[in-house]
Formats: sequence, C-alpha cells, structure tokens
Amino acid sequence: MREISTEKITETISSLCIRANHYLAPDMKNAFCDAVAKERSELGKKILGQLEDNLKIAEEDMIPICQDTGMAVVFIKVGQEVHITGGSLEDAINEGVRKGYTEGFLRKSVVSDPIERKNTGDNTPAVIHYSIVPGDKLEITVAPKGFGSENMSRVFMLKPADGIEGVKNAVLTAVKDAGPNACPPMVVGVGIGGTFEKCAILAKKALTREAGSHSEIGWVKDLEEELLEKINKTGIGPGGLGGAVTAFAVNVLTYPTHIAGLPVAVNICCHVNRHVSAVL
Repeated sequence: MREISTEKITETISSLCIRANHYLAPDMKNAFCDAVAKERSELGKKILGQLEDNLKIAEEDMIPICQDTGMAVVFIKVGQEVHITGGSLEDAINEGVRKGYTEGFLRKSVVSDPIERKNTGDNTPAVIHYSIVPGDKLEITVAPKGFGSENMSRVFMLKPADGIEGVKNAVLTAVKDAGPNACPPMVVGVGIGGTFEKCAILAKKALTREAGSHSEIGWVKDLEEELLEKINKTGIGPGGLGGAVTAFAVNVLTYPTHIAGLPVAVNICCHVNRHVSAVL
C-alpha cells in the first residue's frame, strides 16, 4: 500500500489549474501549426495568426490564455493500492482548485446556486470524475471548461435504427448550431453509448485525448476522420468568419448500451481546449 498525502494532491491540482490556464497543451500547439498550413482563407489565416499571437503573449507575460478561465473539471484515477492520508480526497481537490484560482489570479466563475447566482469567490467546487484503477498511482487531469463552448453541448437520445448515419447527423447538427459561439477552430468530443449521463461524461473525457490521435477501434477511427472532414467543409472557419478549418479534431469515445437505445453526446471545446495531467 502506497500513501499519498492530501497536501501533495492539493499542491499538484493548484499547479495544474495555473498551468492549464496559461500554457497551451503541446497537442493543441501542433494542431494550430497544422491549421495554419491547411487554412486557405486569407481572413481565416489572419484569425489564426491573431489567436497564435494571443497564446504567445499569454505564455510570455503569464496571463490567462482566455478571460473565461472556466469551471474546473477534474478527472482522477485512483490506484487500488493507494492510501490517501491527511483528510478527504474531495476536500483536497477543491482546496487545490481554490488555491490555484486564488493565488494564480484566475477569474472566479462559479456560483453556489444555479438560480440565486451568488459567486463562491474561489471557483469551487470543481466537477470531479473518479475512477478506481489497478496500481499504486494517482493520475490527475485538470480540464478547465469555459462556458461559451460548454453551452453548445448536446445530448441526443437516438433510436438504435438511426444507426451510424443518425450519429453523424447528430454531431453535425450540434456543430452547425454552435457556429461561431464555440470559438472555433474547435475540438469536438463525442460520447456514444451507455446511458444519458454516461455518454455526456464520455464526450467530456474525449476532449482530454490528444488532438490528432485516433481511436484504436476501426469504425470509430473512420467516424472521427469522416466527421472532421465534414465539419471542416461547413465553412464556419476560424472565429466563425469563414474558412477551411472549423475543427482541429473530433475525438470519439464509446461504451456498451441498452438494446433499446443509442445515446449520443457532443461536447465542443474552443480553440484552446485546456487540459493538463500529472501522475503522483
């Protein structure tokens, strides 16, 4: 049994919150480079150039890459051989978010009640997704999610008879409806299967997968490539002002489902698609 202190977890999450909001992930940097090479529209190239300038300034001057520093989404894999010491794991995670957003001077965007709308003042609580896995390590991924793109999320409860064409139509419908509101070029996370809530979590988790990578499942890989091509043919383009690059990537995750259903979730992320991980 390996012990990991809540203090260590808090410090790690605090650091991840600050890193995610100031530095673009390496896979997204590569995606930007590819997009500049592929974009044919002069206006589209100009928008991409402005976005790259913004990201460079953020990194050099240590300011957030977006004014919406998001609601903290935390994926945490806990090894079965890990013993958390020093208090509650959930409290440690939220303390890390509080510390990161407060000491990192990041915008506090969380309200304590969805109707009364009083700001919590420290961007807590986080949205936390736990999984128990073999081993003696703790893997943490922090993915701050801004709500310009989050508000474009969709869940479609399709019929099994809708099949793969129904899935394609659902994803394209969500992207077209989002248009410029999701701050394209975007990364499109898609969850297929499970239940109403499971497919939504899959779609969110899909956004943390490296842009440019593909599923090891043959039909899923084909779907990702086809959807990316079709999305980029919509002409929405960088900033929604037209062009050939509307999306950097389409990442799809799947899960077994019920004989009577075909749940599909689409979670779109803006051009920064913040995500950063650490292993303790």
